Amino acid sequence: MTVRFTEAIKIRGVNPYVLVSAARAKAVKAHWRKPLPVLLRINGKPAKPWRINMMPMGDGSFCLYLHGHIRKTAGAKVGNRVHLEIAFDRNYRGGPQQPLPRWFKQALIETPQAMKNWEALIPSRKKEILRYFARLKSPEARARNLNRALRVLSGSKERYMARSWSLNA
Repeated sequence: MTVRFTEAIKIRGVNPYVLVSAARAKAVKAHWRKPLPVLLRINGKPAKPWRINMMPMGDGSFCLYLHGHIRKTAGAKVGNRVHLEIAFDRNYRGGPQQPLPRWFKQALIETPQAMKNWEALIPSRKKEILRYFARLKSPEARARNLNRALRVLSGSKERYMARSWSLNA
């Protein structure tokens, strides 16, 4: 079922969002309490809906955060009232969306501690790393990031991918 409504884009800190009421969220997918995967169109755009997660607020309502590309494509700014079309993403599957590259899998096999920590990572962190790897353009960038990933997954306390890592080695 697609839920259609008009709402103003608000801002929380630096994050533009639309609040989706508990009643509307229930119409999209009843009894869902974790991030809710949805298909989204704003002001009729884009032709093929975006895949995005709505974040639970704890009272049955959800926050739908709208990054810059979404707002630009929809021609919308903070404060604008926008027409939203939201439907549950029936093709959603948990865990990483990107395949595990062979070169990364082989490196994990050759580095047992990194493999152990990789397997213990939460699915969203794995997804973040694999999405990052998929965007690397040069062999040099791939090699550099593979080495850093293996170090942090082996227990090195350092920054990687804009976060501090401290895994139990």
